[in-house]
Amino acid sequence: MTVSTGMSGRSANAAATRRTRRKRDPHGTREAILEAARQQLAQDGKEGVSVAQVAQRAGVNRGTAYQHFQTREQLIEATAAWVSDKLYRAVFGDPSVARAQPVESISIEATTESLAEFAMENPEVGRVWLFEVLSSRRPANDPFWQQYVSNLERFAKTKLAQPGIDAEVVSVLMLAGALLWPVWARAHTRTAKERQQMAKRFTREVLRLCLHGTLRPDKYADLDQLLAQGNGQARPSLI
Repeated sequence: MTVSTGMSGRSANAAATRRTRRKRDPHGTREAILEAARQQLAQDGKEGVSVAQVAQRAGVNRGTAYQHFQTREQLIEATAAWVSDKLYRAVFGDPSVARAQPVESISIEATTESLAEFAMENPEVGRVWLFEVLSSRRPANDPFWQQYVSNLERFAKTKLAQPGIDAEVVSVLMLAGALLWPVWARAHTRTAKERQQMAKRFTREVLRLCLHGTLRPDKYADLDQLLAQGNGQARPSLI
């Protein structure tokens, strides 16, 4: 009887171990794969990405990775969407709330600062997003881009804005600057505090440019006139 009980106990322990091993976390596994793919994209670009390599980097069984993403194209597309969502939520918050928010209630300072701080702490995310947008045939389909330029277009129609703003051009300038600034700034910083100071430098200068520009119109009457003439011209859309 004693031997039988011991064998029964060992069998129960073995069964419990097998149940533990069979426990799965599909969402956590998918997140790990996408994070590894983000790192791989930032390091080597699209040509350096394969499902097998990303699985190894994520510490995930290759077969499991293929269950989530059957092809490298699916993996790259999902990673780009994941990166865009990370940017979106960092800058605008919950999409369901952000889309319905009146443009007059959006804080330009808070939006600019959130983008600058996120880009400074997550340079690889910004690098992947820029790479994907630049290489995409339809960059205007990106959700983060859509929200950013939509906010600026709506703002341009209010009495708060200068007349004649080209929302698409301004959006490209602002986003490219915000996501490229960390590439230079992080080479000159070593601590989180220094990176935060760099983010604030960028935010302050962007706000100054938005509020005042860099030239005094009364000193550059010819440029002022040129821009005034161009305000009425038709603009081809990026969409």
